[in-house]
Amino acid sequence: MRRRHVRECAEIEKVLFAGDSPWPPAAFHSELDLGGYYLVAVDGSVSGGDEHVLGYAGLAVMGKRGDHETSLHTIGVRPEHQGTGLGQALLRAVLARADELAAPVFLEVRTDNDSAIGLYEKHGFRRLGVRKGYYQPSGADAYTMRRDAITGERQEDGR
Repeated sequence: MRRRHVRECAEIEKVLFAGDSPWPPAAFHSELDLGGYYLVAVDGSVSGGDEHVLGYAGLAVMGKRGDHETSLHTIGVRPEHQGTGLGQALLRAVLARADELAAPVFLEVRTDNDSAIGLYEKHGFRRLGVRKGYYQPSGADAYTMRRDAITGERQEDGR
C-alpha cells in the first residue's frame, strides 16, 4: 500500500464498516508511518494513472526480532469483488509475512460475520473469546481469534 491508495481504502471502509467507525485516511497513514505490512489489490495501470483499489489488508508487527507478534488490523474488499477469492488472496499474503517472522496472528471479527469467521477458521484461526461491545458505535460483539505461529518445521510439512 502506498499513500496514493489511502483515499480509496478509506472509501471502501465507509461502505463495509459504516456502522462501526470505519478507518479514516489518517488511520491508514498512521499505520503506514508505524511500518505495518499493508497491501492493496488494484485493477488498472500505475503508469497510466488509472489504478483502482479493489481490496486491502493490513498486518501490524510488534515485538523484537525473534519474538514477533502480529495482528490483522484490517481487511476489506469492494462489495462487487467479494466472493472472487480476492479477500482470501490478501489474507494469504499477510499470513505469509507472519510466517516469515514465525509470529502468531491475532484479530477481532464481528460475531455475526459468518463469512469472515469461516475464512479465518479455514486459515487456521481459532476463537479465544468474545469482546462485548467491541465495535462502536453499533455495540456489536467481536470474537478474538488467534492463528499460531508457523515455524520452519511446520512450513516444510505444508502447514
